[in-house]
Amino acid sequence: MASPTVDADEQRLAELGYKQELRRKWSGFSNFAISFSIISILAGCFTTFGQAWMNGGPVAISWGWPLISAFILIIGFCMSELVSAYPTAGGIYWWAAKMGKPIHGWFTGWLNLVGLVAVTASVDYGCATFMSLVLDAYTSWDSANLYLTFLLFVVILVLHAAINIWGHNIIDVLQNVSVWWHVFGAAAVVLILVFVPEKHQSLEFVFTERFNNSGYSDALYWFLVLPFGFLLTQYTITGFDACAHVSEETKGASTAAAKGLWQSIFYSAIGGWILLLAFLFAATDVDAITEAGGFSGAIFETALSSGFFKAVILISTIGQFFCGMSCVTSMSRMTYAFSRDRAVPGWQLWSKVDRNGTPVNAILGASAAGLVLTLPALYKSPLGVPTAFYAVVSVAVIGLYLAFLIPIYLRLKMGDRFVPGPWTLGAKYKVLGWIAVIEIAVISVYFVLPLSPAAIPGNKDFSWLNVNYAPLAILLVIGGAALWWVLSAKHWFKGPIRTIDEAIAEDTAAPVE
Repeated sequence: MASPTVDADEQRLAELGYKQELRRKWSGFSNFAISFSIISILAGCFTTFGQAWMNGGPVAISWGWPLISAFILIIGFCMSELVSAYPTAGGIYWWAAKMGKPIHGWFTGWLNLVGLVAVTASVDYGCATFMSLVLDAYTSWDSANLYLTFLLFVVILVLHAAINIWGHNIIDVLQNVSVWWHVFGAAAVVLILVFVPEKHQSLEFVFTERFNNSGYSDALYWFLVLPFGFLLTQYTITGFDACAHVSEETKGASTAAAKGLWQSIFYSAIGGWILLLAFLFAATDVDAITEAGGFSGAIFETALSSGFFKAVILISTIGQFFCGMSCVTSMSRMTYAFSRDRAVPGWQLWSKVDRNGTPVNAILGASAAGLVLTLPALYKSPLGVPTAFYAVVSVAVIGLYLAFLIPIYLRLKMGDRFVPGPWTLGAKYKVLGWIAVIEIAVISVYFVLPLSPAAIPGNKDFSWLNVNYAPLAILLVIGGAALWWVLSAKHWFKGPIRTIDEAIAEDTAAPVE
């Protein structure tokens, strides 16, 4: 017999208009685990450390991380209230459509879906990059070969799709394992960086030292350069909407998903700060690290012996593998939910689930989209980096946070008309909601600005290789969705479609055996 909690979950889902199709077997801890794994301090802190090192220096990390984390936690609180009221796999898309109009759901859904596909692609490509370093350290593998790195990326993406399809009985367990790998793995890295290096940086260096390697004037440090460094935190702590996307598979979702969402941010913020401080104290060869563009691997290579260097890189790579696995889970659930409401071409295919309650087609389709999105990584620029691909990664983060902004703003507009779930902000929703909206608007502007003077047309050092393509790509995504809406979707897209009525009709029409 189904437990009373599951019965209540199914009843609430029916009230929201959906039949229980996905398998509801996730615990509250597993719900927390997926967002904690997607945030992945073993991924973001390692791969985007250079963004803050080169733009702001240590203060952008030691002070910037807790400051921006606090703002992101406020965003998380606002979203926790919404998932408690509306625990559906569509997550933020469903919230926007419910509190606003179909057009709000349309744009939120596409921003969220494109963002999730791109984030999944970026995480798996980052995992492939670090795995190349591991293979290079242990074998004769050429980590500088972009084609070999792309091959690893394809293998990792296929493995993640396979785990999500055939590992339906253990995927929630793997999410739990991922949490403990991140906890103990990060602790191991911190201990290695504390006890192994022969010398460390001073407190003064870690908390007061400023760098400006952006090319911009020092006069712009506080208003332009330092905020660029804050993007380290914004890049790392995202994807926590996964708690909502798996809420239809979570027991006691109205409470468990709400807690899982904000707690994944809170604990990641604390763990990430400790980890990054360990990086800074171990960063004694400043010139070598700066010459490497602030790449975190340069810290480990200059501060540690070969054996400990390999250990740190391996710990991070495995953490990134878990992160990518979780990203595929979240991405596929959003694909399934958005298709269930017929907003994705070929929705009949992507909205199907197999006999185990797994959206197999959505997993395959979204993973294939991530593969296509990553093709620019095959282009080797004169600088030796996949420039076009990293521009797409920036778009992914902007897309996700803009998608978060829409339902939070609509919640503010609803005021007392909003019917909260068991987890609610009460009267505090007003001040927290406006803080969240303003923070997302500000960081979205910084994401599309030229990151160096050489990216500004007319500058004597201008190069197309330095251009931040995010504004063009964002316009392409929003413009494409807008054009589709005007020409077609506004005539037939009405927001979430009730499937519970169809299910009842099917049950009624079914012959009695």
